[in-house]
Amino acid sequence: VFGKDITLLLVLNNLSSDRKTVKIDMSASTVLYTRRAVTEILKANTSVDLGPKQGKHIRLKIPYSYYGKYLTTDKRIQVTALCEVMRRPGMKLLVEKTIILEDTNIIIKLPRRIVVNKAVTLEISYANPLPEPVSRCVLLVTLMNQQVKINLARLAPRERSKIYFEFTPRRSGPLQLQVDFSCDKFSHVKGFVTIAVAPA
Repeated sequence: VFGKDITLLLVLNNLSSDRKTVKIDMSASTVLYTRRAVTEILKANTSVDLGPKQGKHIRLKIPYSYYGKYLTTDKRIQVTALCEVMRRPGMKLLVEKTIILEDTNIIIKLPRRIVVNKAVTLEISYANPLPEPVSRCVLLVTLMNQQVKINLARLAPRERSKIYFEFTPRRSGPLQLQVDFSCDKFSHVKGFVTIAVAPA
């Protein structure tokens, strides 16, 4: 989840009946959705001894403080591990994983029944998932082809807050409501819901 430390596990298994030493070079970079690297945020190396038919787990931790300010709006981190069997030139294995960090910031609560031409109030809840305060918070609400920009107060670390948004649907059927939350530390955290409007 965006704002939290990331813990990864690399699983190595020696399928042979010989003892092996494996050298591991690990790195992590923030990337765009095209997989183009933006900033390297972590580099580490280690080596492990594997007995015959033995498996081992290598833990890699990426703290939020390493990736937070380098993350793009795609919220992607690519981790690679190059594993090389020592005393066996040419025996290498490259493991890659792209992590897409999830947002859990926006929660939209609807009344049980929404009727055309009758005012309705929605509850929109938003949060700062980071271990640091955020300011210049803005909520952009898009509904019925109209956008409403709402300037919000700063949020303390891990703070959740909410606003109430009132509107009157002018026709029955499905309506798309989209909410876009931005601040000085991150942008374009989105939430959306389909509203079923009943006839009067």
